[in-house]
Amino acid sequence: MNYREAGVDTAEGGRAVERYRELAAGTVNGAVLNGLGSFAGMFSLGEFAGAGRMEEPVLVSGTDGVGTKLELAFALGKYDTVGIDCVAMCVNDVLCHGARPLFFLDYLACGKLDAGVAAELVRGVALGCRETGAVLLGGETAEMPGFYEAGKYDLAGFAVGIVERRRIVDGSGVREGDALVGIASSGAHSNGFSLIRKLLPDLNEDFGGMPLGRVLLEPTRLYVKPVLGLLGELAIRGMAHITGGGFYENVPRLFGPSGAGEPVFEAVIREGSWKVPPLFARLAAAAASTGLTGAAAQERGAALLAEDAGLRREFFSTFNMGIGFVLALAPGDVRRALERLEDAGFPAWEIGRVERASGIAGGLRFV
Repeated sequence: MNYREAGVDTAEGGRAVERYRELAAGTVNGAVLNGLGSFAGMFSLGEFAGAGRMEEPVLVSGTDGVGTKLELAFALGKYDTVGIDCVAMCVNDVLCHGARPLFFLDYLACGKLDAGVAAELVRGVALGCRETGAVLLGGETAEMPGFYEAGKYDLAGFAVGIVERRRIVDGSGVREGDALVGIASSGAHSNGFSLIRKLLPDLNEDFGGMPLGRVLLEPTRLYVKPVLGLLGELAIRGMAHITGGGFYENVPRLFGPSGAGEPVFEAVIREGSWKVPPLFARLAAAAASTGLTGAAAQERGAALLAEDAGLRREFFSTFNMGIGFVLALAPGDVRRALERLEDAGFPAWEIGRVERASGIAGGLRFV
């Protein structure tokens, strides 16, 4: 028995790498010192640290995966969007500290490699990298027969960004009375899909003239360009990427850790300050086992979210509910921030404010 007979096709792996190389080439810039195929990728920091451009550059890193949203890609045979999700989940986290993404690495694992499928997955990664100015510096493809089912892939990534130390956004600048600006999500992004797949198993259900599965596959929004643009114009004091754990877990993270003797804040969110997308109403109708579909399900689901406090809390603890990224900034900067975001194609709303916490621990409260 040889390696191929054991289930690992190195020739197919070689074909996949050749396709990766073509895709990665579109993301490369002058800081890259070698190409795909080396044991490790090399990225020069000379342009950032040299000539006084940055006094004290700090590298900021993040890692994440696509999760069970991949099951939808397998079911629909559409693989070119989840790579964008993979990049977004990492670079949006790095962005929360004011860092510009420099490079990205991906990890692709499967039971039996198909170079065409793998290339489509990486095509999305390359698209996400180009959109955010990151280099696709390298990665790993692991074929593990008997560990993963044939036809199933896992996709994760790792991003590194850079920021001047004195410009790090860590929540320490947040003040009582600051405004909270929420930037629209593009859908469910890449969180809550273990629940979504249980609630909405029929991916062919009509949803506003599109198959529901295609709506669910809409990739995670990339907030890098518009937010970095804002950082060049005004002071953003805290940022939160609304991922797993929804509002309740992620919005309080924009305050940063509180030390002894420091004030403890809470985020006060105004209900109704933005329109929750119909997808979440459809999910609410399914969670309540209404049996409804289409417009009737959306109408009933919206009513349930308004009436049922327990369901509402569950959803705001699981999903982004239409807000993918939150900024804390001075009230006087809100109008300019909303205008700039809208001009960039990113709808945004003033969704709340920062208050001193009434208890010993900060958190989040809806009013």
